[in-house]
Amino acid sequence: MSEQNQTSLHTLKISCSSCSLRELCLPVGLNREEMGQLDAVIRQSRRLKRGEYLFRSGESFKSLYAIRTGFFKTCVASQDGREQVTGFLMSGELMGLDGISSSNHSCDAVALEDSEVCELPFTRMESLSRDIPSLQHHFYRLMSREIVRDQNVMLLLGNMKAEERIAAFLLNLSQRLSTRGFAANDFILRMSREEIGSFLGLKLETVSRTLSKFQQQGWITVDHKHIQLVLVDELKNLISGCMHADGH
Repeated sequence: MSEQNQTSLHTLKISCSSCSLRELCLPVGLNREEMGQLDAVIRQSRRLKRGEYLFRSGESFKSLYAIRTGFFKTCVASQDGREQVTGFLMSGELMGLDGISSSNHSCDAVALEDSEVCELPFTRMESLSRDIPSLQHHFYRLMSREIVRDQNVMLLLGNMKAEERIAAFLLNLSQRLSTRGFAANDFILRMSREEIGSFLGLKLETVSRTLSKFQQQGWITVDHKHIQLVLVDELKNLISGCMHADGH
């Protein structure tokens, strides 16, 4: 391997190992040659400012995007023209899977804060996956995880009362942050209360009122977007039997 390729490989290892994407982009067991092949495919990286679109509904699908740093929402326009939030994604998670089946994106992806993504051109990743079985298996796992996430959202919206939905939402965020090495019970909400309401099928006032009630009960503390989970077990007890709060 040339000195330039070794340097490139070294850079990839450092950048990915430092941003929690190694589990997502770098399946365990890739050898140096396979790492070099992957290095040649991944386009690092693309920066977006808060409010910028990564892709829009209807655009042709070309790449998957691994979030290196930052936070995104996905949304679609409802029949009456309003925005319907369909998901929130953070560092270490993958966006763009919605475009695989129809070759067009079915939603918008918008940065909720200054963010950075690694672009994974899909046809090249697909070709590489055929040569590297562990990479193919890894992508199947990622797609399966998205299906499970969608199922959990359906359960959330179908069976839960407002307070249960918000408790489950906070616990889910907490679990995902913890997995990525962030503080599990002390975090900043990157989305607005209105966006939370859109995602959970609740009115803005209901979201605000419920967060205030949780604070009065001593379960959480709320300071604008800063949330601390104080009595996690109380939140878990509220939703026990409805769903697994640690669903991705």
